[in-house]
Amino acid sequence: MATISLPDVAIGSLPHHLSISSGVGRSNLYASPKKCTLTCRKHLYHKRKFLYKSDYLFNSRDAVCCSVGESGEASIDIAGAGDDTLPEVSEDALMATRTALYETQSRQEALEKERDELLKELATSKVKQQEILAKVMDEKKTAIKVAKKLFKKKLKDSVNKNFNQESKLVLAKQDAVELVVEVEKLAEIAFQQATSHILGDTQLNILAAETSAVETAYQVEEATGRLVLEAERKKASSKDLKAQVEETNGTGESSNEVAPSKGEAYTRRYETVHRAPEAAESSSKIWRQNASLAEPVYPKSRLVDERDEDAVVVGGRLALVIDDDPQKSKLLSDGPRREIPEWMERRIGSVRPKFPPRKINVSEANTSKFKSLELPNPAEVWSVAQAKPKEGDTLIEHVIEKEFIEKKRKALERALQRKTIQWQKTPEEITLEPGTGTGREIVFQGFNWESCRKRWYLDLAPKAADLSRCGITAVWLPPPTESVAPQGYMPSDLYNLNSAYGTQEELKYCIEEMHNQHLLALGDVVLNHRCAHKQSENGVWNIFGGKLAWGPEAIVSDDPNFQGRGNPSSGDIFHAAPNVDHSQDFVREDVKQWLNWLRNNIGYDGWRLDFVRGFSGEHVKEYIEASNPAFAIGEYWDSLAYEGGNLCYNQDAHRQRVINWINATGGTSSAFDVTTKGILHSALHNQYWRLIDPNGKPTGVMGWWPSRAVTFLENHDTGSTQGHWPFPRDKLMQGYAYILTHPGTPVVFYDHFYDFGLHDVITELIEARKRAGIHCRSPVKIYHANNDGYVAQIGDTLVMKLGQFDWNPSKEINLDGSWQKFVDKGSDYQLWLRM
Repeated sequence: MATISLPDVAIGSLPHHLSISSGVGRSNLYASPKKCTLTCRKHLYHKRKFLYKSDYLFNSRDAVCCSVGESGEASIDIAGAGDDTLPEVSEDALMATRTALYETQSRQEALEKERDELLKELATSKVKQQEILAKVMDEKKTAIKVAKKLFKKKLKDSVNKNFNQESKLVLAKQDAVELVVEVEKLAEIAFQQATSHILGDTQLNILAAETSAVETAYQVEEATGRLVLEAERKKASSKDLKAQVEETNGTGESSNEVAPSKGEAYTRRYETVHRAPEAAESSSKIWRQNASLAEPVYPKSRLVDERDEDAVVVGGRLALVIDDDPQKSKLLSDGPRREIPEWMERRIGSVRPKFPPRKINVSEANTSKFKSLELPNPAEVWSVAQAKPKEGDTLIEHVIEKEFIEKKRKALERALQRKTIQWQKTPEEITLEPGTGTGREIVFQGFNWESCRKRWYLDLAPKAADLSRCGITAVWLPPPTESVAPQGYMPSDLYNLNSAYGTQEELKYCIEEMHNQHLLALGDVVLNHRCAHKQSENGVWNIFGGKLAWGPEAIVSDDPNFQGRGNPSSGDIFHAAPNVDHSQDFVREDVKQWLNWLRNNIGYDGWRLDFVRGFSGEHVKEYIEASNPAFAIGEYWDSLAYEGGNLCYNQDAHRQRVINWINATGGTSSAFDVTTKGILHSALHNQYWRLIDPNGKPTGVMGWWPSRAVTFLENHDTGSTQGHWPFPRDKLMQGYAYILTHPGTPVVFYDHFYDFGLHDVITELIEARKRAGIHCRSPVKIYHANNDGYVAQIGDTLVMKLGQFDWNPSKEINLDGSWQKFVDKGSDYQLWLRM
């Protein structure tokens, strides 16, 4: 028997369960407190269906009969149309069933409707939640933007305030020095006034001498009269005597005329002597006032030191008149006590004209290059004036004294002379070639990627003395021209040298400081491309301005972005700016004139050539021969060979491409040894076997053409804040130990020298290189190159070791001579020098 159980919700108001049982004869529906059983024939169960139509439950062929038995069970019989055994079903039962079905459907519809409403509310709440979240995020971004704006504003105000305070301090020093000069001039005037009294006393003394002369003449005349009287008594009868008497009488008449003058002279001298005490007292008072004014400027110690040996303290007019001291007589004959000192004349003549002009209003002072301030407290004038200008002051060029510069130049000339004598060992060392310099160059890259954010020329210039003292011979300066990008590598007007690094005058001052320290100044020149100033009729930026007003004919024809009308490029295309067509005659002439202008007018000694892959090395040769630099480096940057993400051992193809470019320049330029840099990245991680090629030579460009190889570890592109290809920081010491002891021309990066704490380490390695006499052509003999370490002899007097294995010169059979350890950095590197 098949049984189907229906829940209460399907029966409606019936309190029981229905069970349909399939029997042989008929179907009975049993109702009990637990369940009600409906019994049907099996063939009728499969044949007949219940249909819902117009909200009524019916069967077109069946009849339902309901009866209650004696036992209290209710039974429902379902019969077909032809089955007369089924009883009729009552309308109440049908209505009850229909009512239950209606209620069930209504509840189901109400539940579905309530579910739909809940789903709608949920979707609406999600949308509102997303809107609120988006609104909150927008408000958060706005708040962050406002906070950043306020922070930048406060930071800018703080920077401006600090700059203004520094400028005020420097200008206060200037004004103090200016005030000191004014005080010195006042002291000079006071000194002149004091000496004027001495001159008056001298004139009075001369008047007294004249009076004495008149008195002497009177005495002579009186003696002559006595002689005449005696002659009259002895020779009264002589005619000659008569004549003498007549002459004597004439003389007497003259004496009578002189007598009143003599009396007046005595009277004047008497009055002068009586006025002398009063004049002396007045002169002494004036002298004391002048001395009190001059005392802050001329300390007593300096006055005593600078006083002449023959100088005397003048006590006034009376002392000069009545005293016969020979020193005072010498003072009267030689003039004043002393003249204006030479150092004062030089200072007044050289320092004073350099002070900035006075500003009369606030707007003019804010927009002017110079800023004036009120004078400092007079009590602090001397202490401020004694303070020397510090290195790095914003306006240091306005307070440097010529005397100090001259002394500095002389000292540097002597140092240069000593270096020249030291370098004159072989003809090779003193020969200047653009590809090698002296052969012993050590280049310093004097900037990084962020240097354009400062007045870099003024920051770098004071470091020239330290660089020269540490053994650096050339400084690579940043690109000097006006540029679309502040770093200088997108140049526009080549003759405009007011860049983000500083003004043209600051650049010339920086180069002059380098020359004062006997350092070469290498200019970073960008010749491959140039940014235009105007758009063409087609809206393309290909019209240049400035002194070199080129057009599209100066741009290569295969540059896809700038519609050039020149010839195809002789190298690779730099897509960020118009590529210059160096095959044009007018372009090459303009470039050569510009390079010569940089050499002759600005002071550059050599070039670092940017992106030389963009044009032929033959053009580089022409430019170098025309500008005659002391040293030239080309940036031929090319990718090394890798396999499966690992560096290949054989890099001959890479270094051959670099050497091909050097050959194209005729050897007039060297090139950065990118091959050696890439190999060192992997070799210093216990893969030292990479440092020797199958022929026993170094594996970089230095192994094939060392005199044209410029070795380096990092520059403004690979390191700094860009970090495109940074050198492993924990291997920097080993890297510098390698390039500074091997042939080629090594380059020291600014960040490593001044920011990474390697100043003393690099200086020590440079000292070892100089002591060993290593130059760009020094031979290399490699003894070991394996996983444990690297050992090589460079030249005749230096041996170096990299790595952790135990080794020293005494263990090497083929290494003759007596060796002394010069540097010992343990497992990093060790250096020995031949005794």
